[in-house]
Amino acid sequence: MIEISVVLLAAIALVHFYWALGGIWALDKALPTDTADKRLVDPPHPLSALVGFCILGFAYVAYMLSQGSDEQTIIYSGWTIVIIFLLRSVGDFNMVGIFKKIKGTEFATYDSMVYVPLCLFIGFGFVLALW
Repeated sequence: MIEISVVLLAAIALVHFYWALGGIWALDKALPTDTADKRLVDPPHPLSALVGFCILGFAYVAYMLSQGSDEQTIIYSGWTIVIIFLLRSVGDFNMVGIFKKIKGTEFATYDSMVYVPLCLFIGFGFVLALW
């Protein structure tokens, strides 16, 4: 399961780098909007790159866990990643996550059908690898 997370995280990182370089494919489905389809956040390109590097780091930690690493830094990083993805699944009780208030938008649909399950899969994949 953690091996699948390595591939998923690397692919997600590549999409963030694409956005950082000015790409727009799937951006409308990845950023929260209000019910009038107005973006609620509009991150600058350098922030997309930073997120891409962080997610690439998560992929590295997942890879190291898949290789059976028992290095303390990897273990602590893995548990931190579990917390990050499980918190993202729960959400901010407004725009994202299981308990979001803003529903009925294209982003909300993708969040419920793709992003939340993906975050749960990755989070629990890390839990299994760390156990």
